[in-house]
Amino acid sequence: MSDAFIVVSSLSFSWPDDTPVFDGLSVSVPGGRTGLVAPNGAGKSTLLKLVAGALTPSEGSVTVEGVLGYLPQDLPLTAGLTVAEVLGVADVLRAIAAVESGDVAEEHFTTIGTDWDLEERTRAQLDRLGLGDLALDRVLGTLSGGQVISLGLAAQLLKQPDVLLLDEPTNNLDLDARHRLYEVLDDWRGCLLVVSHDRALLDRMDRIAELDGGEIRFHGGNFSSYEDAVAAEREAAEKNVRSAEQEVKREKREMQQARERAARRASTAQRNLSNAGLPKIFAGNMKRNAEVSAAKADGTHAARLGAARSKLDQAERALKDEQRISLELPQTAVPAGRTLFLGADIRVRDLFSGLDFAVRGPERIALAAPNGAGKSTLLRVVHGSLTPDSGEVKRADGRVAYLSQRLDLLDDSRTVAENLAAFAPAMPPAERMNLLARFLFRGARAHLPVGVLSGGERLRATLACVLFAEPAPQLLLLDEPTNNLDLVSAGQLESALNAYRGAFVVVSHDERFLSEVRIDRRLRLEGGRLLEVAGG
Repeated sequence: MSDAFIVVSSLSFSWPDDTPVFDGLSVSVPGGRTGLVAPNGAGKSTLLKLVAGALTPSEGSVTVEGVLGYLPQDLPLTAGLTVAEVLGVADVLRAIAAVESGDVAEEHFTTIGTDWDLEERTRAQLDRLGLGDLALDRVLGTLSGGQVISLGLAAQLLKQPDVLLLDEPTNNLDLDARHRLYEVLDDWRGCLLVVSHDRALLDRMDRIAELDGGEIRFHGGNFSSYEDAVAAEREAAEKNVRSAEQEVKREKREMQQARERAARRASTAQRNLSNAGLPKIFAGNMKRNAEVSAAKADGTHAARLGAARSKLDQAERALKDEQRISLELPQTAVPAGRTLFLGADIRVRDLFSGLDFAVRGPERIALAAPNGAGKSTLLRVVHGSLTPDSGEVKRADGRVAYLSQRLDLLDDSRTVAENLAAFAPAMPPAERMNLLARFLFRGARAHLPVGVLSGGERLRATLACVLFAEPAPQLLLLDEPTNNLDLVSAGQLESALNAYRGAFVVVSHDERFLSEVRIDRRLRLEGGRLLEVAGG
């Protein structure tokens, strides 16, 4: 008997405009923890929706063994729902309360079934995810984004599923909530399929499933092992490309040399025939024979050159494009010690009172806090888009750029090129197009409306406009910039920030990302105060 929990057979799916996503995909997912990785737009979330039954394939089938739990990336929840309703336990709890108050109607016992301990199990599950203080009658609209995600996961776990699908489950979770999620998944004994850009989570997987070109390939081990395997494959592919390029050059050289030798022989033979005084018909036959022989040799070399070029094409196709952004941003440089922002005794509502914060020189600051503590609010105060209720705020001359979680800085109706022209009007059009090519918007892609871009593409477009705006920003504020980014896009963001010469403050719980961008200072916002944390 197969140990597969999910079996996808000859599955095909296209969007309503006939854009194909999958064409005849077949794959089996065994028990254990599997991380699904691919660039944005490759179909990761679509595949999870097809497995969960939220989408219907045009052809093929999906079979799931056992009870299914599914946590989508965007929870379709109404703000007025209570915690108990989100968890799916409200009806049973009401029936238990009715029975305990003396109402012994048969319908209550039917509703309860064997779930007399449901409230205890619900409380235990909420405690595991750090939600033990939530009242079951509390409405969803009063919860933070991270609490909503954790609540959605608790609802799926209460089903006691055999198969659990999670789509970007750590988005909007603070560091404590992430670690609680990791602990829950470490204890998982069924089939887990996770789509995530969280490398710490992917490093806890048993295997990595790579979705590429509409096919899935499995790699045993966690994400770090997968990265090592991909790096080794790339190194081998690069070696094959270099070897194939040398072979093409060698065949071209030998073909040219053969042509030159044939031309010299023909010229010498013509002179010898003229000197020998042979009849014209005989000389003509010898000339034609020489031309036929040269053509055969030329054909042989051409065939060898064609084979070498075919080998080069195959080697280049095997070499995956890493799509790295390569930048130099000297115009963003900030002198050491220059004060870019100084806030004293800042108060905003009940979030913080008497808070002091300063950014000096080209500092790289990571800001952490529990969900709802006011991280985004503090960034808006630094940016100037929110005026504090009291306190003193000073900003240096120069531009402060703020990238919110929504990446809503650009005009969705304008193209990428038009947005860049609005941010950098003095830049010559040809230079703008060259710049966009460095941000991987080449040719027609530079003329796409921003509203149709994927999350990773929108980030690249926003970075191009922000980093090359006039004047260039000396202070950059980033609010959870890696949320909803695939791993390639996260690497592109790291490349751009490592080229940036100014100061930045970043709110992020992605430890791998923070280590890649070389953080100088770590601050934690807690209880309305900023605390220095070791490990910058």
